Amino acid sequence: MSRGFGSTRSVTLEGLVGAVVEVEAHLSGGLPAFMLAGLPDTACAQSPHRVKAAMAGVGRLLSQDRITVNLSPASIPKNGSGFDLPIAVAIAAAVGLVPESAVRDVVHIGELGLDGAIRAVRGVLPAVLSASRAGFHDIVVPPANAAEARLVPEVRVHTAANLGDLLASYAATGRPPETEPDPSDATDPAAPAGPDLAEVVGQQEARDALELAAAGGHHLFLLGPPGSGKTMLAERLVSILPRLTREQSIDVLAVKSLLGLTAAELDLRGMPPFVAPHHSASQAAIIGGGSGAVRPGLISQAHHGVLFLDEAPEFKVGALQALRQPLESGHVVVARARSAVRFPARFQLVMAANPCPCGLGYGKGVGCSCSPRDKRAYVAKLSGPLLDRVDLQVEVQAVTRASLELGGGEPSEAVARRVVAARSAQAERWKDTRWRLNSEVPGSRLRRPPWRLPGSVTVDLERALDRGTLTLRGYDRVLRVGWTLADLGGRVVPTREDLGQALMFRSQQAVAA
Repeated sequence: MSRGFGSTRSVTLEGLVGAVVEVEAHLSGGLPAFMLAGLPDTACAQSPHRVKAAMAGVGRLLSQDRITVNLSPASIPKNGSGFDLPIAVAIAAAVGLVPESAVRDVVHIGELGLDGAIRAVRGVLPAVLSASRAGFHDIVVPPANAAEARLVPEVRVHTAANLGDLLASYAATGRPPETEPDPSDATDPAAPAGPDLAEVVGQQEARDALELAAAGGHHLFLLGPPGSGKTMLAERLVSILPRLTREQSIDVLAVKSLLGLTAAELDLRGMPPFVAPHHSASQAAIIGGGSGAVRPGLISQAHHGVLFLDEAPEFKVGALQALRQPLESGHVVVARARSAVRFPARFQLVMAANPCPCGLGYGKGVGCSCSPRDKRAYVAKLSGPLLDRVDLQVEVQAVTRASLELGGGEPSEAVARRVVAARSAQAERWKDTRWRLNSEVPGSRLRRPPWRLPGSVTVDLERALDRGTLTLRGYDRVLRVGWTLADLGGRVVPTREDLGQALMFRSQQAVAA
């Protein structure tokens, strides 16, 4: 019986950021034991039991060996059962079942069944991305995770159904098994069907605001009675947004991978995500967190897409206020006593609300049973600082018979073409910066040459700022919306009328108050 040393590689994740881990196995004389070092969590610390059973299945009993496994660097926490496979491979190299040189620089990720089956784990896509960025290009993953691993360019993805097949390939060829992509892994290039904006009856002002939001990446608040079409409008925002690039699609799928990516979600066709939580969702569910491993929240699942909060005043106040920082920064940091995990959260927020708790407090409000105090308390849940970060605030009127007779408006396809043209103008304007959309540009940049507008154009904004009806943040956001209006209209710079229209959308906050 040979005794010695073996090592291979794996990846540990903290949020979406991964670190390559060297998995070392050492066999020595002494009383039988299986010791695992390197800050494993509960699932990882149980690996010795699964590895012993799996190794017995390939004809190598470990019950009489003294084995020490180290996960280096030892100062970084190791999470999950994905370390089962690299631990087993490192031990196989230590006992002489496979050449140590063949497995040393191969990254292994996977959970082992007691029969040696290699089972799927979460987070394979961000783990493979991290391994590729660190310079490792041979990756062994479970068969169920192979399709998502192959989304990462310039990596060689290998897979095996069980530990025995993997070790046999190493012993025979000095390499992991060569596997071809499953044709069922390929995504359908056809564009997915979705709700069409033509189905919305009337509501021209709200439709204009929706197009403006899509063109510039602006946040949107819709206030109106039940049945006026607020939810229909919000659901159709993704139908006029540009399709995601491959890199953006991988970002979206990486978040889903942490939560358990399914085959149905393995889609690079570029449809932006649309996330619409129930109003009973907790702050941790929306922002991210958890009592064990920190998980991404709904705002991260909406990354590069839309987060829709229907009946927004019914959400918990703490959850609403927690949106303020991600809306500004495009990411969220979930802090714990020993670590802080960062998740992406560059989403478009769409909120919808009724005018009062009963929903009938519009027009003359004849059927409304809410007291003035109830109305104030209802809308007050959407605090000023939160609404101050929402660029477009629109009052949606009840649908009338006249608008019903007119039928629907333009289809999503026609609106999407204008949105793409406006975004192309923005990309050209900001090509030498890190920004691509008007909504991302700091207001301080728009207030300095060469982007500063003449006083004759901004006079209405400055008066509103002097009167105190507009904050400096609101001033900057009106400027951004004005630039987007100019882009939609094919103008090089905004006019006073563009800023006036942007200010009108901003002043709808007074309606909500």
